[in-house]
Amino acid sequence: MTTYGTPPGALPERGRLARLSWIAVLVVGVAAYLLVLRTLVGTENLNFVPSLLLLGSVVVPATVLTFAATGGRRVVVSAGLLALVAIIGGIIGTVAAGTLEYDTLRRLGGLPMFFVGLIEESAKLVVPLLVVLFARRYRNPAAGVVVGVASGMGFATLETMGYGFNALLQSRSLAAVDSTLLLRALLSPAGHVAWTGVTAAALFAIPASAATGQAGKAFFRFVGTFLAAVLLHTAWDGSNNVVVHVLVAVISVGGLLVVIHRTRRTPPSAAHPYGQPVSVASAPQGR
Repeated sequence: MTTYGTPPGALPERGRLARLSWIAVLVVGVAAYLLVLRTLVGTENLNFVPSLLLLGSVVVPATVLTFAATGGRRVVVSAGLLALVAIIGGIIGTVAAGTLEYDTLRRLGGLPMFFVGLIEESAKLVVPLLVVLFARRYRNPAAGVVVGVASGMGFATLETMGYGFNALLQSRSLAAVDSTLLLRALLSPAGHVAWTGVTAAALFAIPASAATGQAGKAFFRFVGTFLAAVLLHTAWDGSNNVVVHVLVAVISVGGLLVVIHRTRRTPPSAAHPYGQPVSVASAPQGR
């Protein structure tokens, strides 16, 4: 019977309590946000505005990331790498998307929603692509979905902070800022976080499928997944219809949950660095 061993440098398993840490992130984050909001309203000290924008933008995406990263029995990506992906991915993603959208707008005189979705979904994959190219130990869909969620979280957080800041400048009302942050926070799991998480899982499946000769199929599956994310993004941005938004949200969140569930059920040891079970890779080769 073929058995799988633990890859060299594999990350450890986690306890049951650690797998529920996403609840603590949500509760503590919401409490911190309400505390800062109350202090800001009570003191009218604008020094608390940056804290309010940050907490209001990051709590929900961070909760989703924690759920994706810690909900399984085994650690698939180190916390340090996830933090790096979230920060750098968010910065590169927003800067690249903003620059490309601005340049395209100047050239075309108008920017169709499809191109907005195409640019932003591509920009969010820059850092996950670097991870899959240079971090061999993470070349599997289980790591891919977590890395994708981290990149989407960084993008969503910075984008929401921008919208919150604009709301403050335009309305000079904390109520407008609070409603903007609340709305975008609640919708973030159905947007950038979900789309990039699912797409990155398909991206990371390409090298994982190379050992079985299925890399070609995995590549076309990735292309199809990426286009689906772009179309969902386009439908979301291009419509003000509540029914369309609900439908896109259900499909996006449902797809992310399905991918997370499937990747957790995949034996982590199957993603051996050399693409083979230990019993096969270590067996003497015949002539």
